[in-house]
Amino acid sequence: MLQNREGQRVPAVTFRVRQNNEWKNVTTDDLFAGKSVAVFSLPGAFTPTCSSTHLPRYNELAPAVFANGIDSILCVSVNDTFVMNEWAEDQEAANVTLVPDGNGEFTAGMGMLVDKADLGFGKRSWRYSMLVKDSVVQKMFVEQEKAGDPFEVSDADTLLAYINPRAKKPDQVAIFTREGCQFCAKAKALLTDLGYAYAEIPLPHKQRSRIVGAVTGEQTVPQVFVNGERIGGLDALERWARKAA
Repeated sequence: MLQNREGQRVPAVTFRVRQNNEWKNVTTDDLFAGKSVAVFSLPGAFTPTCSSTHLPRYNELAPAVFANGIDSILCVSVNDTFVMNEWAEDQEAANVTLVPDGNGEFTAGMGMLVDKADLGFGKRSWRYSMLVKDSVVQKMFVEQEKAGDPFEVSDADTLLAYINPRAKKPDQVAIFTREGCQFCAKAKALLTDLGYAYAEIPLPHKQRSRIVGAVTGEQTVPQVFVNGERIGGLDALERWARKAA
C-alpha cells in the first residue's frame, strides 16, 4: 500500500554521491532544510518514459518553477550515483538535481518502494511528485496503483499548476537551418535577442528542400516555429517580433 505523507517530514537519509571523482555525502537536510523544493521520483534512469517525458519536461519547465518561489528541482531514483551521473549527461538536465537513492532508503521511508522483480529491476520507486517546504511534505501527486507504469499525475505540468495555476510556461521554439546560411544566423541571433531558448534542427543539404517542403510548403530556411505555430523565415520572424514587442 503506497503512502501519502503530506504534512510529514521527509525521511532523514544520507545519499552517497560521486562528484569530480570523489565521494561526497549529501543529506536530506542539505537538500530540503529551509528550502522550497519540487521533487519527482521515477522507476529508473535511462528507461523510456523517464527519459522521453518525465525528466525532460521538468527540465523544460524549470524556469517557470523557479520563478514561482521554488529553490530546486530534485529527481530521485533507486539507482547508483554512477548511473545517475551518466543519465544527467545524456539528458542535459541542467536545471534538475539527480539524486541517487542507491539503497532505496529515501524511497522506502517515503512508503514508495515497490517490487519490480518481474522486469528484473528489483526494488524501485513508484512514480510520484511532491512539493516540500523546509523538509515537510506540502503536497503529493502519487500515480494510481494499477498494472504497468502509470504516468498521469506526477508530471511537471501538474505540479507547476499546483504551485501556481497561472504560471507562465516557457515558449517552445524551434528553427530549421542549414550550414552556412546567413539568414539562419540572423534569425537565431534575433531569437536570442528576444530571450527565446530555441531548438535548432540543422538539415542536410540533399534533403533540406524535401523536409522543409513537406513540413511547411516552403523550400527555404530558416523556418521558425513558436508554440506549434509556424512563423516562417527571417522576414516573417522580424515582422512577428515587431508585433510581439
